[in-house]
Amino acid sequence: MLVPATRIRDPSAADPDATRSSLVKRLGNWNDHGSWQDFFDTYWKLIYAVAVKAGLSDAEAQDVVQETVVAVAKQMRERGYDRTRSSFKNWLCLITRRRIIDHFRRRTKMKGPPPAASDDTSRTDTIARLPDPASLELDAVWDEEWRKNLADAAIERIKQQVSSKQFQIFDLSVLKNLPVREVTKLLKVNAAQVYLARHRVSALVKKEVARLEAEAEKPGVKS
Repeated sequence: MLVPATRIRDPSAADPDATRSSLVKRLGNWNDHGSWQDFFDTYWKLIYAVAVKAGLSDAEAQDVVQETVVAVAKQMRERGYDRTRSSFKNWLCLITRRRIIDHFRRRTKMKGPPPAASDDTSRTDTIARLPDPASLELDAVWDEEWRKNLADAAIERIKQQVSSKQFQIFDLSVLKNLPVREVTKLLKVNAAQVYLARHRVSALVKKEVARLEAEAEKPGVKS
């Protein structure tokens, strides 16, 4: 997958309090490499996962990621993103859907016209097995992957706000679901510390997920 060779970040891109709205506004600056890198880092896994679940191959899904980012860049450069018309979540979903459909259409063109019918009725023609682009129902898949992506983004942000020990406890106890007794042995802490850190970090992550979700869902002013 093509990733910018130099990871240049501006200070606001690493700010845990930076919102999706501010990120999208910063994308309006074509030369803001830090913001574009932040956008890519935040959303490429979401776009890739949805493309794969839609039925595309690994290579095709990687192409969808690149093409979606390019399409976002083109729209931001030409006319920006109007939050009064759609939430960011739905806007990005629409762009991704179009790129996925483009790839299914390319498949059909590459296969050419279907062969003449044969006596072997047990075989399903390759073209017939390809999904109909118009019938692709990606909303449910997008919503599921969007929630996962928000959780991952929230965890990464909260990781920067708590101590390394607290995050280690959260990672082992909650993310890896290890028993409390095992966590205490591995990290040389007592059970009370495990319960306290697990509760605190989980609450912070939940709050951050809710904030990101609300920010992405609500319409607002034109960027």
